[in-house]
Amino acid sequence: MNTQILLGALAGIALGLLFARVGPDAQGVGQGIYLCGLVGNLFIDLLKMVLVPLVFTSIAVGVANLRQHSQLHRVWISTLGFFVLSMLLAILSALAAANWFEPGKDLHLDLFPGARHEIAAQHMSFAEFFANFLHGLFVNPFAALAQGNVLAIVMFALLLGIALVMGGERYRNILQLLREALELMLRMVGWIMRLAPFGIFALLTKLLATQDMAVLGSLAHFVAVVLGTELFHGFVVLPLLLILIAKVSPIKFFLGAREAMITAFATSSSSATLPVTLRCTEQHLHVKGGIAGFVIPLGATVNMDGTALYEAAAALFIANLAGIELDMAQQLIVVFTTMLAAMGAPGIPSAGMVTMVMVLQSVGLPAEAIAILLPVDRLLDTFRTMVNVEGDMVGSLVVQRWVNETSSR
Repeated sequence: MNTQILLGALAGIALGLLFARVGPDAQGVGQGIYLCGLVGNLFIDLLKMVLVPLVFTSIAVGVANLRQHSQLHRVWISTLGFFVLSMLLAILSALAAANWFEPGKDLHLDLFPGARHEIAAQHMSFAEFFANFLHGLFVNPFAALAQGNVLAIVMFALLLGIALVMGGERYRNILQLLREALELMLRMVGWIMRLAPFGIFALLTKLLATQDMAVLGSLAHFVAVVLGTELFHGFVVLPLLLILIAKVSPIKFFLGAREAMITAFATSSSSATLPVTLRCTEQHLHVKGGIAGFVIPLGATVNMDGTALYEAAAALFIANLAGIELDMAQQLIVVFTTMLAAMGAPGIPSAGMVTMVMVLQSVGLPAEAIAILLPVDRLLDTFRTMVNVEGDMVGSLVVQRWVNETSSR
């Protein structure tokens, strides 16, 4: 699949450049661009179709899985506290880097003709934003599901997951139903991803045939910013947390964690890396089995530092390309939505492609914009998965330190 996606991207770039060179008035070119538009829009529509049920079931099941460990209050409270802290630091790093380096700032594409006016109409004072934000979180869940109101869906899924935790065995049938629904959604995502090479080919052909070629240079700038920020988070921020909270040497950590991090880099899947991560955490980093057995599998589902960082930076990059300036209130929405989207992303290659749609739509950016990100998604996926897995292992050491300190008091 990875090879097919790469070939589709390269073929789309080549055909798009050829169409741009020949011109849209040449025989067959206009029809080709139209056909590519149909295929590309079909692929985007399929991603939108599974977005709502995937995010709903993934977040509800992820929170409800804490029921299995409800007796370990100190462990899971410490775990969730660290996960929120590390992802928040990753997202803030991404926003700081994107605002500082401004990838795509000088290149305004006419890809999204209505988006600029729609977002401009949404600008409001912080007080108005906060009131509307709270009002939008709690709405009729059926209306939210029908309208694709992502933030309201996420909030209802969180509350449902918490209710399932508190209800225990009484609601085991509902939890099992949600788990099976999540499995069905992941199966459907697998089907849609089989069409990804064709969708990427069509989207890139139309993009390069109708837009400024400078988008490729701007994309390279974006890749450099994301990779730099991922490396900063992985080799500066997380080691600092390791030193300050867990009191563990980063050198000792990287020597013990290198096998899992290399596997994560090669597979781009935190779920596939899970057995290696568990072995490294318990045998090399000497984390107790009870803590590692809880923190690492949960982290593979909800702790996605690298994914959250990438999606936050990508939202600002797309906004810059569209000539839209996101104000502080809208960037706060990006922070909130990105954290929840990262928690809802399955630990499989390119799963962030689906949740990226959620982040873009939360601030009114069109989902079609992911066409620009698809050619580099696989490359960036390797680095962000490595950072995701590193964050899980750092989290297990931090949680062990916190639990030991609490128990000794």
